Amino acid sequence: MKEEAAQSNQGAARVQVQVSGCSAQDADTFFSGLNSVFTSDRSQDDAPRPSEGAQPMVWTATADVSKEPAEAAPLPLTAPVTVTLQGGQWAVARLHAGLTSVFSVERVGSTSGDQEREAQLRLVTRPTAA
Repeated sequence: MKEEAAQSNQGAARVQVQVSGCSAQDADTFFSGLNSVFTSDRSQDDAPRPSEGAQPMVWTATADVSKEPAEAAPLPLTAPVTVTLQGGQWAVARLHAGLTSVFSVERVGSTSGDQEREAQLRLVTRPTAA
């Protein structure tokens, strides 16, 4: 019984992340920022590749937000990045909050279900104190 509860809680701490509407360089910067705050299934060696045509690219990862977010330094983006988060309400809120140490984050859309939430965020470079 405890094992089932642990697996259920572990699944509740995972968030599906989709990055789109940006260059491969900015997607790579986003994933570096994500990995500096939480762990994900996307390794540092798995750099997003540019699109080979006019097709829009979507890069994905699964983030584990079961631990407190680490403090991270802001990272520069060359243009706004659109990120879609999907998961449990608590997990999506925690990932959203964790990203604010790395980027300026604006929620541009959100849909909530019974136990799941989808949030669309717009990320830009976070200003640093002068």
